[in-house]
Amino acid sequence: MEIRVRCGCGDSSCPEWAVVELQGAVQPQASFSGDIRGLHIGRLCSAPSPSSSKGGYTFTVGYHELAGTKVTLKKPLLVLRKKKLTGGAADQETPTAAEVELEVIGVIRHKILFKDRPKALISKPPTKEKAAVQPAAN
Repeated sequence: MEIRVRCGCGDSSCPEWAVVELQGAVQPQASFSGDIRGLHIGRLCSAPSPSSSKGGYTFTVGYHELAGTKVTLKKPLLVLRKKKLTGGAADQETPTAAEVELEVIGVIRHKILFKDRPKALISKPPTKEKAAVQPAAN
């Protein structure tokens, strides 16, 4: 079976993508019952780490903050989009390999790995300290 793969990037290089790898599961709230596309999960920030040469990343989800690092993949991955070619039978539900073309829309060379437990962002409210009363100078 032969499937045609075409790069849609033209002469320029394909856009760089990255994989975010989490340990555990991300669960939406019970009230959520929609499509996950466009769903805001959290905030991913790049923060250079002073202790190492590679940059660190933080991922904030609700009241949890995860710390991660950028890891190079041994083999790069392609992000593909399936396109049906015109000219095939329109009433067929599953197109044959000759009627399908895969378009490269990105290359994944790195992953951002979060392998430690999250840090809770909820903290104890600051206590009010009583100001020391100084005697009045005469």
